Amino acid sequence: MTNSCGRPGFGLHVRRQVRRWVLSALTAVTLAVSGPAMAADQDNRPTITIAVQDLVTSGALDVMKERSNVGSRIFYSIFESLIDYDRQDPKLPRKPFLATSWKQIDDKTIELKLRQGVKFHNGETMTADDVVFTFSPERFGLLPEQIEAAKNGKDTFINKQTGVEGKVPPPEVAKAYIQSWPLLDHVEKVDDSTVRFVAKQPDPTFLYRIASYGSEIYSQKAYRDAKSWTALAQMPVGTGPYKVTKFQDHNILELEAFDDYWGTRPPIKKLRFVVVPEVASRVNGLLSGQYDFITDVPPDQIALIEKEKGYEVTGGPIANHRLMVFDKNNGVMKNPLIRQAITHAIDRQMIVDQLWGGRTVVPAGLQWDYYGDMFVKGWTPPAYDLDLAKKLLKEAGYKGEPIVMRVLNNYYTNQVATAQINAESFRQIGLNIDFQMKENWAQIMDPTNNRAIRDWSNSASYPDPVASIVSQHCQNGGQQQSGEWTNAEFNKLCTVLETSMNHDDRKAAFKRMLEIAEREDPAYTVLYQNAIFYGKRKDIAWKWSPLQSMDFRAENFSIKPAN
Repeated sequence: MTNSCGRPGFGLHVRRQVRRWVLSALTAVTLAVSGPAMAADQDNRPTITIAVQDLVTSGALDVMKERSNVGSRIFYSIFESLIDYDRQDPKLPRKPFLATSWKQIDDKTIELKLRQGVKFHNGETMTADDVVFTFSPERFGLLPEQIEAAKNGKDTFINKQTGVEGKVPPPEVAKAYIQSWPLLDHVEKVDDSTVRFVAKQPDPTFLYRIASYGSEIYSQKAYRDAKSWTALAQMPVGTGPYKVTKFQDHNILELEAFDDYWGTRPPIKKLRFVVVPEVASRVNGLLSGQYDFITDVPPDQIALIEKEKGYEVTGGPIANHRLMVFDKNNGVMKNPLIRQAITHAIDRQMIVDQLWGGRTVVPAGLQWDYYGDMFVKGWTPPAYDLDLAKKLLKEAGYKGEPIVMRVLNNYYTNQVATAQINAESFRQIGLNIDFQMKENWAQIMDPTNNRAIRDWSNSASYPDPVASIVSQHCQNGGQQQSGEWTNAEFNKLCTVLETSMNHDDRKAAFKRMLEIAEREDPAYTVLYQNAIFYGKRKDIAWKWSPLQSMDFRAENFSIKPAN
């Protein structure tokens, strides 16, 4: 080819040279505008800062040690289970997650196909071996050698079968396993991409448990490589869209995008959870632009936030009920009439109306609508009746003995105000209430010093009564494990509810359990359905979840373009 100047390709040469000049000029302009930082790093994803009232309550980023509301919101970014729920749907339908499909082999066996190409934060590919290890006795500290090492105050042990040194988890991990997986016999590998969960006996909630909190998959290699259980619990390795890069208990947690994530690329470069205990400081920080999100906004602060341009509040009732829990083994609390009187001295609707502005509800006892046919219709909490409460105290022969009431400083939204209202109501019926503010859960749970009444909450992480009333109030639940309450008939019914495959028998057992624990021999009394409200930048598109998890995956987070 010959151009008009008589030189082959001269015109093409000129065009290429011009293009290089233009690109060079554009690069210079870009550097002048954005500076060297952008030149070195073209990752324009944002850093998002969330102010929370706390990170965890146990000092550990481990789902079997940290069984709290605050932990629930951060773990979903780090860990994943085989089956999940559509967390933004109030009905919580199940969906595939690290498993792509599953089937019931028989009444004790569920087989799952694992998703291919899933990476852990340490770069290892997830296989069936990791799933088997996640649910192994070793991981939960149940091997005899681990138990013996724990008794001797050691944090490592030698596995007799393999000769390999392993970790000794704290005893709370084994307790959480027994509570979460009472009927699990073992998990076995079929091949590298197939596993089977095998129960000791038929389990009516078997599939629910595989999708519930505490079933997140761990890396076997990361567990082996860690210096100690605590070291791994503070810098855990999961498969989630964000990996832990910094953790300072009661201070800050930083997560960075894990770009080898099996799903859509994480939309946020860095997630920062910072602890800001005071509500006013969280609100002021949001409105000043210091934080992009804040959690646990009290209803009386919602209007303050929403009147400011560029900010809004989202949230609502969650799968968690606020309770008042009784220790029936101390002083006058041994008399069920005293506890019954307390349940009738609580004006639940007034608390919902006055403290929550009607933004939540008084539930039908310790149950949720998504229990479906297991929901006990017509059940209500004890009626607010001060005259009846006084009558019950008189029948009990109460003579003014002090009753200790322990409360944390707004771990739950409106916690202190709710407790103060209730304490005053109890005094009106003649109870001598010793109101005590405590700094942490260890002080709340301390069995000494006349423990009588404490605050708590119960969640239902799957749609069956076992998720709450069994997990929290039966023999392996927190209340009985702490020595506060037990009831022989109730405990027999626990077994029926947890193991029977007969729907009618299970429903009858649950109804009777409510009658015992909420009316006849009160273990607790439900106050209201808890609610969480989040303040956030208005230009961020994000949906909250009734399971309390904060989901920052690409499907649930984006920044709206400026108008």
